[in-house]
Amino acid sequence: MKIDRLLAMTVLLLNRGRISAKELAERFEVSTKTIYRDMDTLCQAGIPIAAYQGTSGGFEMMEQFTISRQFLTLQEINSIILAVRGVNQALDDNTYDHLLEKVSSLLSQADRLPSAGTSDPLIVDLNPWGQGPSTRHKVNVIRHAIEERCVVSFHYMNMHGEESERDAEPSALILKGNVWYLQAYCRLRSEFRVFRLSRIYDLALQSMRFDRREAPSMEGYVWDSSWSREEEKAIKLSFSPQVRYRVEETFEPGQVLVGADGSVRVEGDFNDDEWFYGMLLSFGHQVRVEQPPAVAAEVVRRAKQIIEQYSN
Repeated sequence: MKIDRLLAMTVLLLNRGRISAKELAERFEVSTKTIYRDMDTLCQAGIPIAAYQGTSGGFEMMEQFTISRQFLTLQEINSIILAVRGVNQALDDNTYDHLLEKVSSLLSQADRLPSAGTSDPLIVDLNPWGQGPSTRHKVNVIRHAIEERCVVSFHYMNMHGEESERDAEPSALILKGNVWYLQAYCRLRSEFRVFRLSRIYDLALQSMRFDRREAPSMEGYVWDSSWSREEEKAIKLSFSPQVRYRVEETFEPGQVLVGADGSVRVEGDFNDDEWFYGMLLSFGHQVRVEQPPAVAAEVVRRAKQIIEQYSN
């Protein structure tokens, strides 16, 4: 419908700045003539849109123009409130308290009253289970360092149990699943790195300031196997049916095969590092390494070490 397209164009111009007629036409699957007619309609409705000529031309909204609450539906406002509330629970910051109050004020008293016998159908809580004051303290220190452009120092323990001292220029905090990470320029390695907060110790804010560097984009951030020093190996595992739920939580769906008898097999390429062996041993007698023999032998060696630990 035309009205839906006009509203979508208005929001797009508010968020994106200058956009060419060709890009708008491709996005909304209409002709450029239709886009020009739509722009005339919006201007006649009092929305201040300027047109620019040339190779870098296009349509652009005046800077001071904003949309009112009437452009947002009740469901959209509630979705914003849920998201802000989730962030507010993860961070100890009054800013999000005030933001939550402002967004909530867009709702009328009638809209805020839940129906009898109902509760929120969706709960967004970004506060990880079991997060203690230590993690929140690290988050707040790093956030302050990012805002003030202060260098932070800390001891860091990698996945191999090796500890090193780092000075870093923090760029961004990342909450991935239920785990916090820090993206920062590491002065020791002279490049941007991602650090897991649970492996950061003795975090301290330094008086040294830094000029911001252009950090790699974190959008669509996924694990890259090249970050590990270990070479991946083709490994086959078999698990007891009793631990199927844990297997499906640990491995990718494409790696898990469930047999008709309830048996669970996992096949894939893995780094056989400390994390991998620790994960396997956590399954106890409910897992067996089928291939390769070297990985099975390493599990046996580690199991014997555990037995010896209690034999003395």
